[in-house]
Amino acid sequence: MQSPSRRQFLQQTSLALAATAALPLASRAATNITSDRLRIGIIGCGARGSGAVAQALTADSNTELFAMGDVFPEQIEKSIGVIGAQFKDKPGRVNVAEERKFVGLDAYQKVLASGVDLVVLSTPGGFRPMLLDAAVKAGKHIFCEKPMGIDPTGVRSVRESVKLAKEKKLALRAGFNMRFEPAYREAMQRIHDGQIGDIVAIYSTRMANRLTRFSGERKPGEGDLEWQLRNWHHFVWLSGDWIMEVSVHSVDKIAWAMRDVPPVRCVASGARQQQTLGNVWDQFDITYEWENGTIAVLKTRYQDGCYNDHSDVIIGTKGRCFFNGYKAHITGENPWRYQGPTVASHQIEHDELFADIRAGKIPNDGDRMAQSTLMGIMGRMSAYTGKEVTWQQALDSKLETMPKNLAWDMKLEVPPPAVAGHTPLV
Repeated sequence: MQSPSRRQFLQQTSLALAATAALPLASRAATNITSDRLRIGIIGCGARGSGAVAQALTADSNTELFAMGDVFPEQIEKSIGVIGAQFKDKPGRVNVAEERKFVGLDAYQKVLASGVDLVVLSTPGGFRPMLLDAAVKAGKHIFCEKPMGIDPTGVRSVRESVKLAKEKKLALRAGFNMRFEPAYREAMQRIHDGQIGDIVAIYSTRMANRLTRFSGERKPGEGDLEWQLRNWHHFVWLSGDWIMEVSVHSVDKIAWAMRDVPPVRCVASGARQQQTLGNVWDQFDITYEWENGTIAVLKTRYQDGCYNDHSDVIIGTKGRCFFNGYKAHITGENPWRYQGPTVASHQIEHDELFADIRAGKIPNDGDRMAQSTLMGIMGRMSAYTGKEVTWQQALDSKLETMPKNLAWDMKLEVPPPAVAGHTPLV
């Protein structure tokens, strides 16, 4: 597809994101989800979205990629090239006509109106509440990448979408893929069955080198919105900071171990030391506490020249469970080590989603995905402000970071990075 000129690009995409009702939403009410060919759409054609679509197509042979949407045309072409190469020997699996490649801030509306049955939501997390709302109201089954929002206002919207999806009997699969990792699944089941006794503490780490996917280079004529979207990792309103964009997987594992019972409070700290772009930090230390006295410490850092670790230890009264590198083992009174097959959890989450859909089941991960998302936000709120944050405060917070009425020619200043002790708790 030939990329439009900048003027055409701006004209095509000047609609505000809030204008969800601008287009009629197509219906495929006659589709028999247990047997018919399912059409897949994608909104947000980056690497993770492209991978999710390929896994969806692999999970069910009677599916096709039917429509694609992104704010940037080159992302669509790159994505379809990657997916098309993977399925080049399977004609008809990638069936995206030129008129079903939608570009711009309103592309999501057009994907939802194109006749798809299931949509993959894989834009930056700041857009997730709005896209979930639109997809559920459009009557689509959903694969929703994490995070499911980046502020409490967004999470409340997500909770409403989850409720409506249940009422409309729409499948909703969350992209917290660790819940589908075979070793972790078996270990968590053993933990919940009492093999390590009562959980008293959890220590979880996600420490790596600086993430440098985006350079921050600003090209001539690039407006504020375009520049920030092209470097979205580094802006809190888009990514939610590293705690939400990456480390929220560790938050979700903590929530999973605690049977998805939310903590009552948390206290956190952190800093911005090596980051130079945008307003995100590069480290967080969060201590969550539950009503029964259990604590969980999450240490997450993305800095060069430092010790790296990505693991979890769940400490019980009768033993400990260790997670590391997609492996798991238990020590103590009832030792155990996972020795089963190694299967990619990203693929399993799609395999089970489509198997359930074909069986007429309606999986919905919405409640737990919203809770894990809010746990991550809660920790960031505490670190940014230097204050204790209770679960109820996080639930009720009026904090809202998404700018209003996005347009390509808007002035969009970058707020300064948070400063603990000075940034107010909203």
